[in-house]
Amino acid sequence: MRRGESKTTRGANRSSPSSWKSSYIGYGLVVGFVLMLLFLMVSSQFSNSTNEGGSREMEGHYREKEKVARTHTEQSTGQHQEKKVESEQQRAEKNPIEEQLGNERNSDKWEERHQPEKKDRIEFSEFGGGTDDFNNVANTKPICDTSFGKYDICVLDGDARAQGGAVPTLTLVSPRAPRREWKIKPYSRKYLDGLKAVTVKSVPNPDVVDAPQCTTRLNVPAMVIELGGLTGNYWHDFTDVLIPLFIGARRFGGEVQLLVVNLLPFWVDKYKRIFSQISRYEIVDLEKDHGVVRCYPHLVVGYGSRKEFTIDPSIDDTGVGYTMVNFTEFLRHSYSLPRDRPIKRTNHQRPRMMILERTNSRKFMNLPEVVAAAEAVGFEVTVAGRPRASYDEFVREVNSFDVMLGVHGAGLTNCVFLPTGAVLVQIVPYGRLENIAKTDFGDPARDMGLRYIEYGIAADESSLLEALGKDHPIIKDPIAVHMSDWGKVAEWYLGKQDVRVNIERFRPVLMQALEHLH
Repeated sequence: MRRGESKTTRGANRSSPSSWKSSYIGYGLVVGFVLMLLFLMVSSQFSNSTNEGGSREMEGHYREKEKVARTHTEQSTGQHQEKKVESEQQRAEKNPIEEQLGNERNSDKWEERHQPEKKDRIEFSEFGGGTDDFNNVANTKPICDTSFGKYDICVLDGDARAQGGAVPTLTLVSPRAPRREWKIKPYSRKYLDGLKAVTVKSVPNPDVVDAPQCTTRLNVPAMVIELGGLTGNYWHDFTDVLIPLFIGARRFGGEVQLLVVNLLPFWVDKYKRIFSQISRYEIVDLEKDHGVVRCYPHLVVGYGSRKEFTIDPSIDDTGVGYTMVNFTEFLRHSYSLPRDRPIKRTNHQRPRMMILERTNSRKFMNLPEVVAAAEAVGFEVTVAGRPRASYDEFVREVNSFDVMLGVHGAGLTNCVFLPTGAVLVQIVPYGRLENIAKTDFGDPARDMGLRYIEYGIAADESSLLEALGKDHPIIKDPIAVHMSDWGKVAEWYLGKQDVRVNIERFRPVLMQALEHLH
């Protein structure tokens, strides 16, 4: 091999690796640059996608919440309508008692079966009124509803403060609440004279200028009620106080404090067993609570029921759909009454009848004959006048009867303690009082699950005929008396009338009462 060729070949061999390395570096730079561009583009797109995806996720979350809320509302509305239809069907049936009772009644298990569902935290917003949602004030319910004819209701949900004194003040503190003020009579018949008003207001600032500063705080709801008005009349005790209190407060399962205007200690003591089941906390005399500002997460001012002496779950907001059957069960539980059901004739025992004896107006003029007729058809009869025993003992005695019979009056209120399925016989005085009798006791008795029978006194069974004569307007035209002057209705038909029952005409009523105990 020649030397020149050898040099040339060796030179070529030396230059080849250098050229290859340069090319590799060049290609590497190009690829790296391209990869960097791709990375930047992907990163930018990924960042945009993440933000966009997050917004879509939040939007979807709220849409789903809205959908769930709408579904829940529609279901609740549907259930409410179904319950209303079912309630109307039950009232239309002659014997709705078994459906209301179910197959089994055990007073020892009443508390367990009828307490509201246990929750880790009470959802006060379920009861409406006020706001703690500062971003959704436009959809908040008004604090006070004064549209009802009989009573007003205010619901303060959030930072609620109760300041006692001669004119108690209840304040809701919320930055988004409009500054407003109401004068509310917290009684179930707001139109009565002599009631005491409380001040309810909403303020935006928690400082001392706008709101009283808390001196004590209790993490349970509170309820402001009044015991004035017609409290003390036995029928009104239940119609105006105890039933409305059950409607408004029983939903809290005892975890509620009562703040009372016009507190009547002797009256509360009479019904202490009921109050102890409504609230586990000390009752506060709000007018004497000077220098104290009590703060609660939820405060209700006022109470009432839409109908007389009953609960209509289609229009009365009990929170959990309570009925009068539930109320009478609650009473039996409160007083530890033993009988949930009346006797059955198949037991070969004589059913027990309580005849209520009145001492003022609307007395039986032939009571011994009425007693004899009831015993003749098969009843064991007891005549009950004004209770001489304690109220608790009298309530237990009432529960031992299967039938209650009496002339229209407050004494028939004791039917709330009869066993469900027992019989109530109301004797309606002369004077076209059937509508009053139906409203005061007839409809409520059926709502309690009692068998109800009504007997109307004819003119010749009334003491008014002998006193006034058949041609007197009071006898001749009761409708005209009703239309012209309610005072005359109360004076004559309710205040100056006694009854002499026609036993032959009355006997089928006694037989019907017996037949209902099957």
